[in-house]
Amino acid sequence: MLFMSLLIISFTSHALFVSPPKDPIPIIETTFPEATQITDKQGEYHLRKIFKGDDLLGYAFETNDIAKIPAYSGEPVNMLVIIDPRGNYVTAKVLEHHEPIILAGIPESKLDDFADQYKGLSVKDRLKVGGNSSEGTINIDGLSGATVTVMVMNVAITKAANKAAISLGIIEPKSDVIQPISTIKQDVFEKADWLKLTGDGSIRKLYLNRAKVDDAFVGTEAEHIEKAEPSQKKDMFAEVYYTIADIPTIGRNLLGDAEYEYQIKNLKKGEHLVALLGNGYSFKGSGYVRGGIFDRIQVHQNDEAIAFRDLDHQRLTDIYIAGAPQFHEMSLFKVQDHFEFDPGAPWQFELLVRRQTGPIDSIFTSFKGQYDSLEKYVDTPPAIVPEPELTLVQQVWKDRTPEVIVLSLLIIVLLLILFFQDVLVQHPKFMHRLRHGFLVVTVVFVGWAWGGQLSVVNVFTFLHSLMTKFSWDLFLLDPIIFTLWCAAAVTIILWGRAVYCGWLCPFGALQELVNVFGRWIKLPQIELPFAVHERLWAIKYLILLGLFGLSLDSLALAEKFAEVEPFKTTFLLKFDREWPFVLYASTLILINLVNRKTFCRYLCPLGAALSVGNGIRLFDWLKRRKECGQPCQTCAKECEIQAIYPNGEINMRECHYCLDCQVTYYDEEKCPPLKKKAYKRKKRSEESLKEQEIPTISV
Repeated sequence: MLFMSLLIISFTSHALFVSPPKDPIPIIETTFPEATQITDKQGEYHLRKIFKGDDLLGYAFETNDIAKIPAYSGEPVNMLVIIDPRGNYVTAKVLEHHEPIILAGIPESKLDDFADQYKGLSVKDRLKVGGNSSEGTINIDGLSGATVTVMVMNVAITKAANKAAISLGIIEPKSDVIQPISTIKQDVFEKADWLKLTGDGSIRKLYLNRAKVDDAFVGTEAEHIEKAEPSQKKDMFAEVYYTIADIPTIGRNLLGDAEYEYQIKNLKKGEHLVALLGNGYSFKGSGYVRGGIFDRIQVHQNDEAIAFRDLDHQRLTDIYIAGAPQFHEMSLFKVQDHFEFDPGAPWQFELLVRRQTGPIDSIFTSFKGQYDSLEKYVDTPPAIVPEPELTLVQQVWKDRTPEVIVLSLLIIVLLLILFFQDVLVQHPKFMHRLRHGFLVVTVVFVGWAWGGQLSVVNVFTFLHSLMTKFSWDLFLLDPIIFTLWCAAAVTIILWGRAVYCGWLCPFGALQELVNVFGRWIKLPQIELPFAVHERLWAIKYLILLGLFGLSLDSLALAEKFAEVEPFKTTFLLKFDREWPFVLYASTLILINLVNRKTFCRYLCPLGAALSVGNGIRLFDWLKRRKECGQPCQTCAKECEIQAIYPNGEINMRECHYCLDCQVTYYDEEKCPPLKKKAYKRKKRSEESLKEQEIPTISV
């Protein structure tokens, strides 16, 4: 009956996590029914272009072609991602996955529902699965029972989309260093003349002679147009002085107090004034008259090119600084706030020189002058070097730090219980309450809240990783599972598999608590004869060998038949799956009302796997007496999982370290050898008292 149930469950589960690769073309056609052309994969990142006639609708790519990131199974989840020409996500669909360890019992449609959340978001957005909202981050809902998988999917989607968008020129690579914008020190002013301000670099000059301009057109069609004669080569072509006029020391000296105050009053926050004073070639040109654009000048800062319109321009009629030369053109240009101009950062003034080669055609070249603000004029905040972006493993551990801390404290409490077990077992009521409370925490928090249930599949994944390309990242993706495995490994070396199975396994703890309830309501308990019970032990080892053999041929197939473990149904999916799984898990739990830990004793392949290393344990702290088993059978009869042989020996491969036998070991009311010793002590004490009561006869 049991194996028939497992067979039904295996076939039922088969469709849940076998994911044959999907052809991306039908998905693209469904997404863009109006598309007339879908190109083949092209370029470094194998991008497909989607057209409607000559109009570009978007780009499609697969995450495995750009960001191949292993998921929990050790294999990546390959997804089709489509973005529009502006870098917005159009859709994301799963093409192939190998996630039976997590997705058994989760319809694949839920993965698509998760991926649908990207629609309308931008590749520029910082996206994070679950967790608390933080500045600059958009949170996406996770998927219960597949948290690690969807976090890997998110990293693959965003990383691939970012690389694709950068390669397409949709977005620029982000700089690691953030330099906050400087502010002008409005309270710093020094009276100065023209010589001083031009001498210290407060006002800079771009000077061009005709030879320099002619050289710039050499090799072009305009090489001989307006070319200077040899005697004219050293003549001035253009002389332009440029500066930031809203700096007090510069602006007040240059414009006078009244004009400076007027100009500053009309500036909005983030706006600045650039003053240009020139002779020779006009920096204004005539474009601003025809179209309102000053087409001969620009200001460049970082990657920003700032052009000016007529509304940004004010003509200066005079300047008031002592020692200034006469200028043919004098203007103030307002830099609008949306340019985010930084008055403390270097910038360049660019002058464009154009030569007509025909009635309409022309050729131009440009000349730039550098401007570096003096530190005394501006207050520049220190650069912000952001913390490097967390890897997926680091992000997962950061998000689950509180749970890992609590679990670590729980493990420390367990170690203290083990180290002081000889003291604790001498207080039976306290010991039982402590153990039952610990088991409740294991079930509620470790199991249901955190999904911290180890599985034999973890063992197979580890073995396959050793045989292929081992990576710690694969096992660090789930901090709770990793911490539990560390605890299991340590306790196996010190005390054998008993500690994990008896204290830290959520399903084992749930079974024991159900049995405690069954005994409390006085249900009759069913115990098999020891000879039968001893032979049933072998079943779990046979299941383990069968699963291991399957894993050598196909890990996915082994993971399918590993549904013999009801762990995913009970804790990861919380019984939210198909009825055969729920029926199987519920039956195994309810059996414990009349028989303690049936699954652990006879069926659990994980327990069988952990017991393989039982022979290397360093300590054997469960005390026995020479009378145990011969003739005393008290502990053997009281051991509720029948891990004590009739001869009194404890089978540490089957023991769950509940410490009940140790409670009996120290209990003078229950342990026959102790009762016998107590009786002898009492008898000697009585005889001693009688001897003291005999009167002394004097002669």
